[in-house]
Amino acid sequence: MSPTVRHPKRILLRSGKSPYDVFSVEQALHQDVIATNSGNLIFQDAAHKILETPDTEVFSNGGRTEVSAAARINAEYDAFVVPLANAFRPSFEVALQRLTRLISKLRIPVVVLGVGAQTGVGYDAARLKRIEPTVRAFCSAVLERSASIGVRGEFTETYLRDMGFKDVEVIGCPSLFMYGRELHVRKDDAGLTAESRIAINGSHSAVKKQGLARIISRTHEQYPNLRFIGQNLSDARQLHWRDMSDPNAAVTAIPTHPDHPMYREDKVRVYVDPITWIDELRPFDFSFGSRIHGNIAALLAGTPATVLCGDSRTLELCRYFEIPHQRLDKVAKDPEAADPARLYEQADFSGLTGNHAERFERFTGFLDKNGLQNTFTHGDGGAAFEKRMRSLSFPPGVRPWNDTDLASLTTRFGWLHTQVGELSKDNDRLRRELARSKRVKDAVPAPAASVYRRARRVVGRALNPGK
Repeated sequence: MSPTVRHPKRILLRSGKSPYDVFSVEQALHQDVIATNSGNLIFQDAAHKILETPDTEVFSNGGRTEVSAAARINAEYDAFVVPLANAFRPSFEVALQRLTRLISKLRIPVVVLGVGAQTGVGYDAARLKRIEPTVRAFCSAVLERSASIGVRGEFTETYLRDMGFKDVEVIGCPSLFMYGRELHVRKDDAGLTAESRIAINGSHSAVKKQGLARIISRTHEQYPNLRFIGQNLSDARQLHWRDMSDPNAAVTAIPTHPDHPMYREDKVRVYVDPITWIDELRPFDFSFGSRIHGNIAALLAGTPATVLCGDSRTLELCRYFEIPHQRLDKVAKDPEAADPARLYEQADFSGLTGNHAERFERFTGFLDKNGLQNTFTHGDGGAAFEKRMRSLSFPPGVRPWNDTDLASLTTRFGWLHTQVGELSKDNDRLRRELARSKRVKDAVPAPAASVYRRARRVVGRALNPGK
């Protein structure tokens, strides 16, 4: 009799792609593997690495939320893990409802990592009142399938507890646990100079409405080695294709816009893989801006960062992890307050790094409670993951399309030519299928007229059997 074989636990992870999937820039933008924001991939890749152990296989769902796939998920997987960011917001309501419908059909455990509510920095939940029934339905469905729900910070915890949910735990975001209980950030006592390498980031909303445009412009004038790192799909498409079809193209003050001087100076990037994003931030001296995961990428690289908080989702995460931060609405009024050298000098990383191990234990305790192993406790600490990632060749950051470099043009137009060829094949296939269905339709004889209709044609009028 053969010995019993223990099969690894199979986890389905809600993510845009597996960390091991290598896409060309063209493919990544065409398929939107970043789910409109490359920051998503940082916490999704971190969750994948953390959950992958000798007894656990992790599979990406490709970002698809198909309610019709519930039966297959129940049959093929042992758990559904859902890393989320600011999911409790009006603009995400439809997606949250769809996710709730899927979860409601699952019979396997469903574990949510780091979900957050989004409002202003004043933590006023009034604007979220309209979506409360949707949030309540989502949390109820999750808690029927897990021991607790993991939220990113204090505001979301209070928001859900005020709704009556008790099994709520603040665990932050998986992204900062990508390297386990260790987190090292280097800071030079000498401070920054005009020649320092500085990364800046920000959303279109922060640029257009919250004063970040002035901060970017001033920093660009004073620090020649500045680089702006965008995160939106529209940012990447503007850089790679000069695609101006998205409404974000109306924001000309953001450096990803072709009219911005930083675009023309090749001082802008967007990354479609966290590994290249983090690697390219390692030699930088400082990072700042309104993007939480843009600055977390820097911290993971060991580079000091300060977040300019413009809403509750960034503020509560900074408070929980003790990430140096300032309120964007305040520093935007004082140009000196947002100077990188001043922010760098004020930044204190002792709480972030000194209390990281304690937060890590809280995070892994949450995983244990929900029946999930982690690579740092039950595996090799992510060594196999890192080795495999380093064996792959990921594309570099997306750069502005400024030049007439033949290789650059060849790559872009070669991909377009391939797409045209594939579309032509699809059109030919559809034409053949259409012609085939037409032949089948013509070959089927029309149904014979009923006895009543034949009699009516003979008589020439409607028949009344009662007369």
